[in-house]
Parts: sequence; C-alpha cells; structure tokens
Amino acid sequence: MSVAPVILAAGASQRLGEPKALVDLGGRSVIQRLVEVVQALPGAPLVITGHHHAEIEAHAARWAPDAEVAYNPDWSEGRTSGVAVAASRRPGADLLICPADVPLVSAALIDSLAAEWIRRGAPARGWLAPSVEGPPPHGRRFGHPILIGARLASEARELSADAPLRDLRARAGPLLALATSDLAILDDLDAPEDLRTLRERLERPPRAR
Repeated sequence: MSVAPVILAAGASQRLGEPKALVDLGGRSVIQRLVEVVQALPGAPLVITGHHHAEIEAHAARWAPDAEVAYNPDWSEGRTSGVAVAASRRPGADLLICPADVPLVSAALIDSLAAEWIRRGAPARGWLAPSVEGPPPHGRRFGHPILIGARLASEARELSADAPLRDLRARAGPLLALATSDLAILDDLDAPEDLRTLRERLERPPRAR
C-alpha cells in the first residue's frame, strides 16, 4: 500500500484576491504548511495547479523543492479534474487529497488518517474522511483531507471534468470516517475574512492545560 499526498491548488482565488496557495500564514505559505504536514508519507507531494500555475511553480521550486508540480488544464471545472490528474501522475497509489482551502490541518491528523487507512485494509475503492462531532443542528460534520483508494481515484478519469467530487464519493465502497477533535478540517479559505480568521487563530496563545 502506498499513500501519495496530493495538494489541490488550482483555483483562481477570485474572492480572496490573491493565490490562496501562496498566502502567508504564520510566516509560511499554505503550500509550505501542507508540504510539511505530509512529509512523513512516502514519495514527493504532488501539487496540482491551474490558474496560478507559474507563480505556484516558482514558489515551490524555492520553498518546497521536494514537491512535484503538475498543471491541470481543466482546473476551472472543479476538484474532480484535479483528482484525475493526480491519479494519472500517481498510478496505483492511494491518494491523500489536501485542498489548499484547508491549510491548518496538523501532521498528527495526517498520521492518524494514514494509520486508520492501513487498519481498515486500504480498500481499493474506499473513501476515508475525518469528522468532528458538534451540537445540533449540525451534529457530525465531515471535512478534509480525504483519503481515497487507488481504484476509486482512477475512476475520476471516467467522470466529466466538471463532475462534483460527491459523484466520485457515490462510487466509493466502503465509506469510512475518522473521528477527530481537529476543527481545522472544517476550514474554508475562500475570502479575505477567512484569511483574517485563520491568522488570528495562529496568533492566539496556546491554552493552558
């Protein structure tokens, strides 16, 4: 079993007004942060780009030289097209999909996802997502990163480029979950106010135990 880390960083970031993969969060870019948290996994992290390909490729060459950067020509169609590119670049590997929208997940969470995947037998068409328990009306909520089996990942190439990721999830079996207390799985870096919130969280002193 081989788990390949994939960072999805293809969007135009129109609402944010700058490439979200390159924004500064506590002195490091989103790309740097995500490359660091997946470094325990084997193989080079794969960064899937699109609208800001040139800027991200140049940044990665300087600050994340161990990462491989791949351009998705269908980037504007959505995340499923990025998974299809990743499946082509990492044939036969299970994929850990880390969107740039969720930049503050921890290495501990990544390790837990990988361990749970192995414990569940690394199903070829499986789908594993982290979840947190919350009060009503939300209750249990699922987030990112997700881990998908190699055979399921390859099926992304059978879907239309604009198919939502839930269409790929509908093909999965089994659907698995990992309970966590890491609320960072629910983040969505999309607009300037989201960036302010994430930066404020990083600036808060740690809670005393």
